[in-house]
Amino acid sequence: MAMHGSKRRDMKWVTLGRSRFLLICFLLLLLLSSYVTSSHQYTDQKATPASNETKGVDIHAKVFYKHTWPGMKFGWRIIVGTIIGFLGSSFGTVGGVGGGGIFVPMLTLIVGFDAKSATAISKFMITGGAGATVLYNLKKRHPTLDLPVIDYDLALLFQPMLMLGISLGVAFNLIFPDWMLTTLLIIFFTGISVNAFLKGVNTWKKETLTKKEAKDNSQLNDIRTEDATLDLQIGESVNENQTNTNLPRKKVSVIENVYWKELGLLFSVWIMILALQIGKNYTTTCSLIYWILNLLQVPIAIGVSGYEAILLYKGKRVIASNGDQGINWSVKQLILYCSCGIIAGIIGGLLGLGGGFILGPLFIGLGIPPQVASATSTFAMTFSASMSVVEYYLLKRFPIPYALYFVVVATVAALVGQHLVRKLIALLGRASIIIFILALTVFVSGISLGGTGIANLIKRLENKEYMGFGNLCSYAVRN
Repeated sequence: MAMHGSKRRDMKWVTLGRSRFLLICFLLLLLLSSYVTSSHQYTDQKATPASNETKGVDIHAKVFYKHTWPGMKFGWRIIVGTIIGFLGSSFGTVGGVGGGGIFVPMLTLIVGFDAKSATAISKFMITGGAGATVLYNLKKRHPTLDLPVIDYDLALLFQPMLMLGISLGVAFNLIFPDWMLTTLLIIFFTGISVNAFLKGVNTWKKETLTKKEAKDNSQLNDIRTEDATLDLQIGESVNENQTNTNLPRKKVSVIENVYWKELGLLFSVWIMILALQIGKNYTTTCSLIYWILNLLQVPIAIGVSGYEAILLYKGKRVIASNGDQGINWSVKQLILYCSCGIIAGIIGGLLGLGGGFILGPLFIGLGIPPQVASATSTFAMTFSASMSVVEYYLLKRFPIPYALYFVVVATVAALVGQHLVRKLIALLGRASIIIFILALTVFVSGISLGGTGIANLIKRLENKEYMGFGNLCSYAVRN
């Protein structure tokens, strides 16, 4: 017992030292933001007029509107925005939901962007944070099984449909009125956060019972024998039930830890749909070629997800990350889950959120361990979020310097969040922490986005602005 206590104290000191190092990195990031924004401001003063806004035209609204792109001035706005963006990315990537629900209100209310530009930048931030998390997880293993922490079969089932939904979501972003988006958002986020919290409570109770049983068994066996080999066997059994990452595991290289065939299929889908999206932006909106390029995405996404679904249905593949039994998939289940992938993508493209707001809770509901659910959700979200970034870039919906700065913030925050939470799980032996983080992130996102949406609706009502549906076929952007 003394030896275990000593190890725990040593680990706490190591964690404290690393936390100080990460804090220093964060302070350096703030100093970097000061330098970058000051330099950019000086260049703008020399090369551009005083105006910090660019004009666009929304023909379907029959009026001109302004993209509000504030200048990069170092002050309280960018400092507070950096802190909120840092925390949002840390919690969002750990929970597997991205953090877009925190990024969008931060960018609009604090930094000063218009809603559409904030949506585009938030998607850029999600891509940076998710990409960093995926790189961090590529070498990580499943908490209890001899598998990667990323479930590639699960990703292959959902990710193509997620990307198809993203394309629809970006289009719907130009069509749907704000009042409808705000109403649906509040209902959706409330339900998801409550469900995730209840799931976290149940998981916490199970972990408490497991820890109590393990403690009783350990005391009983300590009385019977002091044999070191028996103690090791008991420790392995306890750690398997608690998903404790302190258990010595077989180390594998990144190359061995990646399922290259599945990853290649995912990249192929990403490249094909991206090519169609780029080609679509060089056509006339709503022309025959425009619709052909849009419809070609459907067989690509359905084909790859359908291929994985058929293998799951026939039992040739299993979602092994939830245990040896796997899941006996029915046709209705497979259709439902693929539909959830499309819905997650639509919501992501529509609101600038990560599709993980649906995928994360859904994976946990399937019985996937929280660590695997978070890693796999973030993995699938990386492809879909990067697709939105390309589309928004082609639509010229965000300023590059600001976007790059906040991507750096989100990337650093994601790495810090992953590191600290894994250490916390290792110390406490409770993976339910991830579920509570997910519930908290969704809840805060719902409050911030809902409040922002209601405030904007009141303002538009007072100004008697147009609040109806838009016309996709007449949308255009002018520099």
